[in-house]
Amino acid sequence: MPESRLRSDEIPRHVAIIMDGNGRWAEQRGISRLEGHREGLGRVRDIVRAANELGIQYLTLYAFSLENWNRPKLEVDGLMRLLSEYLDAEIDEVDRNGIQLRTIGRTERLPISVQRAVDGAIERTKNNDQMKLVFALSYGGRAEIVDAARKLLRDAERGEIDPDHVDEKTFGAYLYDPELPDPDLLIRTGAEYRVSNFLLWQIAYTEIHTTHVMWPEFEKANLVEAIIDYQERERRYGKTSAQLRGES
Repeated sequence: MPESRLRSDEIPRHVAIIMDGNGRWAEQRGISRLEGHREGLGRVRDIVRAANELGIQYLTLYAFSLENWNRPKLEVDGLMRLLSEYLDAEIDEVDRNGIQLRTIGRTERLPISVQRAVDGAIERTKNNDQMKLVFALSYGGRAEIVDAARKLLRDAERGEIDPDHVDEKTFGAYLYDPELPDPDLLIRTGAEYRVSNFLLWQIAYTEIHTTHVMWPEFEKANLVEAIIDYQERERRYGKTSAQLRGES
């Protein structure tokens, strides 16, 4: 069993996933793209459960990008309905398992009904202290950096911050969720090798795992394989292997 190969003391603290392939998976089967997204939503349910069972502390899912607003209106409207359906159907289990729901992105662009559903789920689970489940909604990595820069500049104009003392830590405090640690592992499904404007600031030293498995077919075993791949890598952060071993 792949899970038996996991080293429990080296489970990545934060896993981020680009859930790609719903539309292509559907087209290959002659069904609508929306049905592919619906199938993918069921996979979210399974992977959230699996991640929590494996001891992952933060799971960030790229659910809807800023660029996705450019898709056909019918598809966008369908995705918004599916998001609301997911929250309605899963919030009881999410809350029961002690999972805290968060979001990052320009969520003010979401339909009011979706915003209310999201806000309600966040409020209900805000005191939970198990895994943090983060949905990137109406999200773009460049937009996050721009929005952070705008907030920082406003504070500088008010004299609340000295531009000469701005460093990476200072800037990071202006991101959508400053408490969110950088991902240890980024998984992309669907046989693509792009980061697609996802967590651009945060993934500077993130390990990346790609798979040909489309998101609607991504299972716990695939998540485990990605973590095993991660555990077999040496994370040097600019140092040499000898330095990590404590050698001169």
